[in-house]
Amino acid sequence: MSRQPRAYRLDDPNITAGAVQVTEEPFDAIEAADGVVVPMGSKRRAPWLGILLSALSGLLLLGLGLAVENLIVDLYRVAPWLGWVALALTVLAVLAFLAIIGREVSGIWREQKIESLREAAVDALAVKDHKAAKGIVQDLIALYGGRTAAAQGSARLKGLTDEIIDADDRLAIAERELLAPLDRQAKRAIAGAAKQVSLVTAVSPRAIIDVAFVIFAAVRLLRTLARIYGGRPGFFGFLRLAKAAFNHLAVTGGVAVGDSLMQQVLGLGLAARISAKLGEGVLNGLMTARFGLAALSVCRPLPFIREEAPKIGDVAGELISRAEAAAS
Repeated sequence: MSRQPRAYRLDDPNITAGAVQVTEEPFDAIEAADGVVVPMGSKRRAPWLGILLSALSGLLLLGLGLAVENLIVDLYRVAPWLGWVALALTVLAVLAFLAIIGREVSGIWREQKIESLREAAVDALAVKDHKAAKGIVQDLIALYGGRTAAAQGSARLKGLTDEIIDADDRLAIAERELLAPLDRQAKRAIAGAAKQVSLVTAVSPRAIIDVAFVIFAAVRLLRTLARIYGGRPGFFGFLRLAKAAFNHLAVTGGVAVGDSLMQQVLGLGLAARISAKLGEGVLNGLMTARFGLAALSVCRPLPFIREEAPKIGDVAGELISRAEAAAS
């Protein structure tokens, strides 16, 4: 026998105490948890190239060490003081080598820390994990708390530690207090690099100069953005960041800027109505800005939550205006 649906009041004394349990946002929690991809460890093939390079590097270091030892012995035979000078220089070189290795390891560790923060934030937002969000905010405070400009924002976030706040709201507050000022610095850096590339490539007489300056500007821009967001990449850390930035470019549309502003420059024939060098300069500036936006995304420790993600028009709008003025 089917029963008709009925409505009950929670304060009805006829309802047995404890028979009704109220859960907060049940459908939101189900929808957030449903479809969450559980990462599975993928089988990796033996890194033969890495093993080969490691073995060759080890042999090279052994040969170099043996050659240095023979050099010190030979110098000591010629004159004892020359042997001691060579030994002191060797110790100094080893200390410098260890310092470089330490800097590389520290830079890679900081990059991995920033990446793990971004991934953890994405997971916390997906399932509304309040505890994880609180831990992410604490890590952000530790990352930026030493900066004078972030002192007030860190203090405000510490004051909200014991407050009951939704995960997305807590991370949004951290984004506004700590990352919004850094986003403005990053956008200024990208805009400045795009202007420089546009100007240099518009007046340079040789294509090789254009290519060299574009590469130089991209390298400097990537390092600048990494420092803005707390990274300190060495050589290998920089290569790692560059690979991530290019991968982000490939995922988000490659080198073709699929933006309405780019369509104004190329799709509407604007570049054909202005001088070839000016059009080339505008195009190179736009591509530099596009690379800068990809680098910003991989250097930022949080995804964009409430702050608006910057677009080409935010960092290269002046280039479009310059091209339109020249074409009119």
